[in-house]
Amino acid sequence: MCKNNRNLATKLNQFTYSLLLAGYKVCPPTWHKEGSKPSHHSLWLITKGSGKVVLDGETFLVAPGSLVVFTPGMICNKKTTSTDFLEFYFVRFAYSMVFEEKGRWYFRQPEEVPFPLKGVYMIKNMSKAVHLLEQINSLSKRRGADVAFEQRLLFQQLLLTFIKDFHSQALSGDTKQVIEATIDYMVHHYQSTITLNDLAERAELSKSHYSRLFKKYIGYSPIDYLTHLRIDRAKELLAHSDIRIKEVSQQVGYEDELYFSRTFKKIVGVSPTQFSDEQKQG
Repeated sequence: MCKNNRNLATKLNQFTYSLLLAGYKVCPPTWHKEGSKPSHHSLWLITKGSGKVVLDGETFLVAPGSLVVFTPGMICNKKTTSTDFLEFYFVRFAYSMVFEEKGRWYFRQPEEVPFPLKGVYMIKNMSKAVHLLEQINSLSKRRGADVAFEQRLLFQQLLLTFIKDFHSQALSGDTKQVIEATIDYMVHHYQSTITLNDLAERAELSKSHYSRLFKKYIGYSPIDYLTHLRIDRAKELLAHSDIRIKEVSQQVGYEDELYFSRTFKKIVGVSPTQFSDEQKQG
């Protein structure tokens, strides 16, 4: 069960999805299904009632907000309580890994790359997830390439909603606001000299505590986040302007052009000059 925020977001973003079935189910009291083995990946989001699921021998009580992710071959027992209905949205889906990195494409079949979510999780803020599932469910009654396209987009938004919910659960409200404030500062002042000490002081935390909380929430260290922010801005300038590499370097916060070029190549895979030439040829 992967809930490391950076790893989870990275993996889910590398997949392409096909939705096989979606809907809303109401199970009456005393309903049960024993010993089933799913043939596809699927997820449930419980909206009403209560029940119990046993996944590969591990028992979970489920209630509104419970997210259950089933994987092929998992041995599943499912049942409602004797007095309660159980209601949930469900989506059955398939996926493959398809992503580009530093100009190279990678393809993997699902049996090579396990889905990073498996088992039972709690979603604290259900409203957005339910809204997305309502739209997916509504579209499942229609057909066409544009409908399938929209369903996939909504499903990706749903997965992103789950990731953000996990983020929020990892930190208290006050801490989240502090981290977001320093991110906002970086976004608006990346051209300036910014040190870890500057960011920690703005957060009113020690450097080590701030770094630990930032990485827990974002998945990057503060300086790694700032570096990627600067390189993303540099890519925009190189692709859409004719200014020299030295000027690009200075505009994104690097006085040392050589250091900027080394950092750019490490992250992007090519030098700033090569990147600029490739973008303008395209």
